Amino acid sequence: MAGTKGVLVDITRCIDCESCVVACRLYNGLEEGKNNGAKAMLPEKPKLAPNKWTVVQEYKIEKSGNPVRRFVKEQCFHCLEPACASACFAKALQKTPEGPVVYNEKLCVGCRYCMIACPFGILKFEWEKPFPRVLKCQMCLARVADNQMPACASVCPTGALTFGEREKLAEEAKSRIASNPNLYINQIYGEKEAGGTSWLYISDLPFEQLGFRANVPYRPIPDYTWQVLKWTPHIFIGWGALLTGMYMYTKRRAEVHAEEELYAPIDKDE
Repeated sequence: MAGTKGVLVDITRCIDCESCVVACRLYNGLEEGKNNGAKAMLPEKPKLAPNKWTVVQEYKIEKSGNPVRRFVKEQCFHCLEPACASACFAKALQKTPEGPVVYNEKLCVGCRYCMIACPFGILKFEWEKPFPRVLKCQMCLARVADNQMPACASVCPTGALTFGEREKLAEEAKSRIASNPNLYINQIYGEKEAGGTSWLYISDLPFEQLGFRANVPYRPIPDYTWQVLKWTPHIFIGWGALLTGMYMYTKRRAEVHAEEELYAPIDKDE
């Protein structure tokens, strides 16, 4: 998609400083929560949550017989043809011309079909809230629309995050791989997965060893889901009509029964 903005993530350059995590939280005004603190205090890996739109995961892996550590930034991939948006009949999730896939809570009906449709398992639901939302990274749409970097990329001190037009980022990724084949594996994650994503990754280790889903098809997910999901609004309407009909039938039966009791002849022997 020409003109679509994106971010190239070079896993070999990430040092786990978590500047991106802090910038995301501050820019988007996310609540810190109980467990948003030093990673060393956590008993398990940090996970994406309604108040955590990006996290950095640590992986300890052997490379050429030597133990190495790699750090992987996680957030919404912002698919070129997002399954979440195709699954949302309320249009609460939409792909913008600039690239980000954004969420409008005013349109959301809480069906959570988007969570099922996402091939990367990104979207998170506010289960504990009385009026819950489905939340995820918005890729700082206002900044991107103004041709500024997302908040996370703007603070990365090592150049692990590169912002720009997706097509040019893909060319940059191929150039880095070709110029240093002894470092990088010959794959750009996100170039083809789910029809392509706005966030692209390059690495020196196989992506499946770094927590990436290896079974994501190259074909856009909406191609698979549309034939089923297009009936969702009709199902809701039909179900509502059925319930209304059942209610009216039950109500009428109750009224008839009440009338029969009211006008029933009185037994004089009682």
